Amino acid sequence: MQSCEISSDSTDDPLSSALHRKRQPRIVVIGAGLAGLVTTKTLLDSGFTNVTVLEASDRIGGRVQSIQHGKTTLELGATWIHGANGNPIYHLAEDNGLLEHTTEEERSVGRISLYTKNGVAHYQTNNGKRIPKDLVEEFSDLYNEVYELTQEFFQNGKPVGAESQNSVGIFTRDVVRKKIMLDPYDSESTKKLKLSMLQQYLKVESCESSSPSMDEVSLSEFGEWTEIPGAHHVIPAGFIKIVEILAQDIPSRVLRFSKPVRRIHWNCSSHDTEEIVDQVDHNQDQRPSHSPVCVECEDGECLLADHVIVTASLGVLKKAHETLFSPGLPLDKVQAIQKLGISTTDKIFLEFEEPFWSPECNSIQFVWEDEAQLESQAYPEELWYRKICSFDVLYPPERYGHMLSGWICGEEALRMERCDDETVAEKCTELLRQFTGNQNIPKPRRILRSSWGSNPYIRGSYSFTRVGSSGRDVEKLAEPLPYIKNTKAPPLQVLFAGEATHRKYYSTTHGALLSGQREANRLIELYQCSFGEETTKPNI
Repeated sequence: MQSCEISSDSTDDPLSSALHRKRQPRIVVIGAGLAGLVTTKTLLDSGFTNVTVLEASDRIGGRVQSIQHGKTTLELGATWIHGANGNPIYHLAEDNGLLEHTTEEERSVGRISLYTKNGVAHYQTNNGKRIPKDLVEEFSDLYNEVYELTQEFFQNGKPVGAESQNSVGIFTRDVVRKKIMLDPYDSESTKKLKLSMLQQYLKVESCESSSPSMDEVSLSEFGEWTEIPGAHHVIPAGFIKIVEILAQDIPSRVLRFSKPVRRIHWNCSSHDTEEIVDQVDHNQDQRPSHSPVCVECEDGECLLADHVIVTASLGVLKKAHETLFSPGLPLDKVQAIQKLGISTTDKIFLEFEEPFWSPECNSIQFVWEDEAQLESQAYPEELWYRKICSFDVLYPPERYGHMLSGWICGEEALRMERCDDETVAEKCTELLRQFTGNQNIPKPRRILRSSWGSNPYIRGSYSFTRVGSSGRDVEKLAEPLPYIKNTKAPPLQVLFAGEATHRKYYSTTHGALLSGQREANRLIELYQCSFGEETTKPNI
């Protein structure tokens, strides 16, 4: 397939073309996740009528996937509304009555959000012993103290020492270890236990960051991610309700499912457009009108457009950017895609007939005592289960029954995804028996788990700033094509949205939503004069 180059004598631009042809601009949105849906809703609410959404899968939601499980809803993807004050997701939920049945226990103010703030986390060793609560609290205070230090490098412009290799994991492990070893009051056995707990905390942190290891997370950039003030909330009816609210006024004709995209041709001349359609889409009866963009679907259909908004995940862009765009992306955008990080965080839900945990237990944390001096949290393939950091107790039991939610991330999550349900349930049962010391724990009666890493249309959970990347790479990823300096080309042909394109709120649902609004508003502003005063920025 030939690449499309803009002809050097072109003077067309979308605004003058729309006025000349008296037609609406044609806009294609790729992806029906939160970013794609809010983009589409914003455009439709603002008077755009020629909008088409291409969704590769057979459902809306993207990385929001709520599964009905008996009388309750389980979240394979997004679970919490992170922060309330000014969070557009929170206000959507609140305004639509989605938080009316959220119990006080389902509101968490902790940095690492569990399903309940009540009760006590049980830190259990692989020798079947529970670590005393006061020792856990003592270590937790130390860890959180060092965590605050990791925020200072970005927030206060503090220089990063060479010994840390600009890595959150290396810095944290080094500082915490030194503080533990210099404590004159702890016995050697207590020091070893705290060193083992450090490894467990770093695993939890990796699941939170969706990184293979905290060693890969940039220390100098770690503090840029911005937390919205207020509690974290669970939506009892399912996070998918937010998705449905955004989609409810989008006409069915706009949403096209099972339409994976093969290639986005941009900067096309009239001749290029005709040639692409002739070669690919043999169902086109009429000669195509000139459009700078042609979206080629896997099924051979071609959609001509003035603008395409790409909301594909960073994982998909990493895998497919070389073939997805013709001509290829500019080198600096490719480098941004390569430098930024995304990994897989998966959940493993286990349902039991009866609880084997005590009423005050809100989670079971796995502490491997033989990992006290571990330098890398990458495991051999057969030891994938060692990356499972914990199982949370879902609360309240009146809603969830007797349910645990396990966490695993990185390459080990991908290995878990390749196992069958029986193998995973068996391995999880073995771990629970080993760490609790209770050999009578039965196998769960049901298992449900996510598989974000092996999903070809997702390829990961959410993004993080990897060592060597920065917020500037996030902004470069978000920058529309062609770049503004290319004044002869029609503007805003290819726009980018999604959580990975939001510099402050990457990895979050509100970041995805705000990025979609941002890209829709670029087009609204471009066509403001064309549509007149009735075109206004919506306030979702």
